[in-house]
Amino acid sequence: MQKEPMLEITYKKLSEELEQLKTHERGNIAAIIDEARAQGDLKENAEYHAAKDEQGLMEARIAELTDIVGRAQVVDPSTLGHDRVSFGSTVELIDQESDEELTYAIVGGQESNPSQGLISIQSPMAKALLGREEGDEVSITLPAGTKMYDIEKISYVEINLD
Repeated sequence: MQKEPMLEITYKKLSEELEQLKTHERGNIAAIIDEARAQGDLKENAEYHAAKDEQGLMEARIAELTDIVGRAQVVDPSTLGHDRVSFGSTVELIDQESDEELTYAIVGGQESNPSQGLISIQSPMAKALLGREEGDEVSITLPAGTKMYDIEKISYVEINLD
């Protein structure tokens, strides 16, 4: 079973969602299904079928969250050294071709949001960066082709997921 690194705030949020689904939502949907079932003919009972569909989606989400929370490895990146790229590192890169500066923070898959500069530790870019040091040159194969970057700076900056 592969551990999934994540920030404590993400772990708490996912655990709370799982608890909410198990303790409250399951009961609510079961009550809606019972109510709809009491209306008689199930073949043409739209409320019943909608509730059953919602129940299936909710159970799938519970299974997904149970898996993620079960594999979670809560990491506090402020306690890690960031002389090399690791979980929670903020990495400033320079594109060798265009001189464009890019800044990314390495986060867990549940926290990933590339448009906000948060890339999953499982992504090809993060995998290429992990363990590297400032000044290293790194070749990253992306969907648009292979690019060369210089690692300008590695630091820890508190990660804001809001």
